[in-house]
Amino acid sequence: MRSLWWSLLVVQILFLLLGFSNGESPYRWYNWNITYGDIYPLGVKQQGILINGQFPGPPIDSVTNDNLIINVFNSLDEPFLLSWNGIQQRRNSWQDGVYGTNCPIPPGQNFTYVLQVKDQIGSFFYFPSLAMHKAAGGYGGIIIRSRPLIPVPFPPPTGDYTILVGDWFKLNHTDLKAILDGGNDLPFPDGILVNGRGSNGLTFTVDQGRTYRFRISNVGLTTAINFRIQGHKMVLVEAEGTHTLQNTYESLDIHLGQSYSVLVTMDQPGQDYYIVASTRFTSPVLTATSILHYSNSAGGVSGPPPGGPTIEIDWSLNQARSIRQNLTASGPRPNPQGSYHYGLVNTTRTIRLANSAPMINGKKRYAVNSVSFIPADTPLKLADYFKIPGVFNLGSIQDYPTGGGGYLQTSVMAADFRAYVEVVFENPEDTVQSWHIDGHIFFVVG
Repeated sequence: MRSLWWSLLVVQILFLLLGFSNGESPYRWYNWNITYGDIYPLGVKQQGILINGQFPGPPIDSVTNDNLIINVFNSLDEPFLLSWNGIQQRRNSWQDGVYGTNCPIPPGQNFTYVLQVKDQIGSFFYFPSLAMHKAAGGYGGIIIRSRPLIPVPFPPPTGDYTILVGDWFKLNHTDLKAILDGGNDLPFPDGILVNGRGSNGLTFTVDQGRTYRFRISNVGLTTAINFRIQGHKMVLVEAEGTHTLQNTYESLDIHLGQSYSVLVTMDQPGQDYYIVASTRFTSPVLTATSILHYSNSAGGVSGPPPGGPTIEIDWSLNQARSIRQNLTASGPRPNPQGSYHYGLVNTTRTIRLANSAPMINGKKRYAVNSVSFIPADTPLKLADYFKIPGVFNLGSIQDYPTGGGGYLQTSVMAADFRAYVEVVFENPEDTVQSWHIDGHIFFVVG
């Protein structure tokens, strides 16, 4: 552990020498130790991945333009990386935390992430990006608050809760990886977790008549989630860093990797109510409940948990279409979100990306345009920076589906800086697919 503290001290001294302390953009320092630990989220002992002994990991609570210094010491017996879902990493993919942009942190070693939440607000989460580690934990919430002088399009809520919800397997992450390596699909999940707990494992205490903000992220592996609160309406105010039109919903579909913020007013009689998360597009439907507890509650929950949508695809699509950007609200800057005019956007290239799940060399793999990525011995960013030949080839993945069988490749797609590209995602499979494009935001046009 001594090297953990020394490395953080060295980074602090460097920033002081460079004159970066107490500047316009504050620095927030985190010191994390990654370990294995016994967890019992579904009543069965499992090997979890803990951060400073916590599952889920500690929250990151920041303000627009803050600089985050996160020193991560890997006490596991295998390499480890953390990625920051939704953090844009503007011109700084070195800190993105996925294989190719970061070297894995070796066992017994540390790495210090230095990243800025530049011109961002909203609700996000971090997660481990290697070797099915996400199935063992290692994830946590990220909050980026607006700067004090930037107007927010709703009154300050009384309280602010982060809810990390997702499907969960009783098998350890090493067993799940072995299942894929054996040429098989992942099994059906065993349950749903809310902040690392199974059904009725959490209670959220609120005051009657007050309004609270709930930041909800789907941190699961395979399954979309529907979220609802018994007897209460939810006003959507933010979707992954963008203020939305404030539509009211009885329940929300939250797909893998998505994060929403809702306002809930405690306008019901003083008692306890169910908070429900259930799987979408699955059979059977898995459900987990938590408790919304009024501080003046005269009784416990009553009746069954409220039901929600199950396999209705059109319902989910129509809800997604109803979510719109609030063009008059300020984002991370005082400018209204709708004032950023780009003029005529001339797309110079169309990229079609089709996902598939082929068998390659007897193992279940996942592929894009038939290519299943394999890491090179030399990290791609280093190979690019030092112009090391033979590590990867630009154009090793096509701009369109090939229709051929899957194959292994260290696939790298070239792009031009500041170019406008149309990207079409195609899913020919019979399961819902979520795409995560690190470090970028998009205009959804169709």
